[in-house]
Amino acid sequence: MLKNITALYDNALVALDGDIGQVKDCYFDDQTWVVRYLVANTGEWLTGRVVLLSPHAFGSWDEQKKTLQIKLTKRQIEGSPAIESHQPVSRQHEIAYYRYYGWPAYWDGGAMWGLGAYPMVRPPTKDQMESHLNYHHRESKHLRSSRAVAGYQIESIGGAIGHVSGLMVDDRSWAVREIAVKTGHWFSGKEILIPTGKVERISYDESKVYVNVTKEDILETADHGLVRAGAAAHGSAHFSD
Repeated sequence: MLKNITALYDNALVALDGDIGQVKDCYFDDQTWVVRYLVANTGEWLTGRVVLLSPHAFGSWDEQKKTLQIKLTKRQIEGSPAIESHQPVSRQHEIAYYRYYGWPAYWDGGAMWGLGAYPMVRPPTKDQMESHLNYHHRESKHLRSSRAVAGYQIESIGGAIGHVSGLMVDDRSWAVREIAVKTGHWFSGKEILIPTGKVERISYDESKVYVNVTKEDILETADHGLVRAGAAAHGSAHFSD
């Protein structure tokens, strides 16, 4: 099921033995379009620590109660490798992180999550772990903050059509399927959903997302009855990749 990642912000994070804080942000990969980590605001529990939580550890997400279950203990989380809050997440840190938890590395294996299309519960063998985690000592330059790209201008073929209002995420695979876009007056302020396959590039210097669609594409989609209510106050237009 697709859900807007913004619905997860500030949700309570509940470990196996108690609350650990709230969802502060998420880091997604802007090449493979998948959420790799949530960033936890742990309050006074782990002051000064940036805590990353992988979808490998996610349990049920209750949108009514605004809680996300985490299948780890507080002691496990406290003992996880620390990262610098002012530095990009490095592959060296990710190697230490995945080795600590015993999870298969997502960057090796050919699938979205390395060995499969979903975050795996079954741990890799020792040989798989070592083969996946003994290299790639570089920054993960494609990990980006979902909060940081909120508000980025969407540049279509022919001009601006609005700004990023969220990311539509599959709550099983944690793949980012669509970008939610708040349009301007030209489309009555409606929210449209653009498949990530239509994204040509993201310019972080310009704070813009360039997409391979036109205003005519959007209007034609609406004319074919694909405007659906519920995604925004004024409905949304959704068109396939």
